[in-house]
Amino acid sequence: MEAVVVRLSGDSFEVLARLRRPTERDLGYQHILDALFELVTDTAQSAGLATIPPIGVGMPGSISRRSGLIKNSNTTCLNGRPFRDDFSIKLGQFVRFANDANCFALAEARFGAGRGHQVVFGVILGTGVGGGLVFPSADGVPDAWDGPQGIAGEWGHVSLDPAHGPSCYCGRRGCIETYLSGPALEARYAETAGSAGVLSLKQIVERRGEDLVAQKVLTEHYQLFGRAIATVINIVDPDAIVLGGGLSNLPWLYESGVAEAAKWVFSDELTTPIVQNELGDSAGVIGAALLP
Repeated sequence: MEAVVVRLSGDSFEVLARLRRPTERDLGYQHILDALFELVTDTAQSAGLATIPPIGVGMPGSISRRSGLIKNSNTTCLNGRPFRDDFSIKLGQFVRFANDANCFALAEARFGAGRGHQVVFGVILGTGVGGGLVFPSADGVPDAWDGPQGIAGEWGHVSLDPAHGPSCYCGRRGCIETYLSGPALEARYAETAGSAGVLSLKQIVERRGEDLVAQKVLTEHYQLFGRAIATVINIVDPDAIVLGGGLSNLPWLYESGVAEAAKWVFSDELTTPIVQNELGDSAGVIGAALLP
């Protein structure tokens, strides 16, 4: 979990305070609620504020329009819980909520690598796989699009192999997230290498030069990335795609991954810029501060 206090000024922003804490989702719903409250109050104090400013929260998943409860979060202890309402009550003020990938896309479209583009698709490649869509509002300012069900941009749960693919926390099989996320890549390496193959993503990348298994799983990763991101391009045809999350640091995604995407795009050329984020780890939380 991360919190920032941001001062917005036209086309720029200033971070006045920034704190990070472990989510510790295994400790359950109430722990996350309490820890987030403490993080927010500590961050406000660090910025020298006497009161809590307006709050925006970006989180995995979304809020059901039907029930008001959290759905689709890979922090599964939040699912089915009134997290927005509980946190607003605890804080004593209304809290704006949005999907974390939407927040990432919004920040990058306004201040980062998507700046100057009309339609931006923001990609999260980390412990999960998510996406967010940004369109210009009536006054030309970038605005995240949720969709009527709050699931716009959720390409991570398009299934590549619903019959035989890896199981996903969502209850289906073969979701893009089960192939492209960091944990999925680590699991694929361990499965391919056997008992000697329990390595972190960082170790797998470091061994790429001499380890045939590492080469194999990383090649499969960018091939599947290209196929998956081409689906987004075929449907949305955005002006730019910005990659975020830990795996966005893999340099071959912008070369081999893009070349692979070109094979699957329904066009005689691929001109969509697929670029790395500019705002780093804080893009999502800055986007949360931009929520209207």
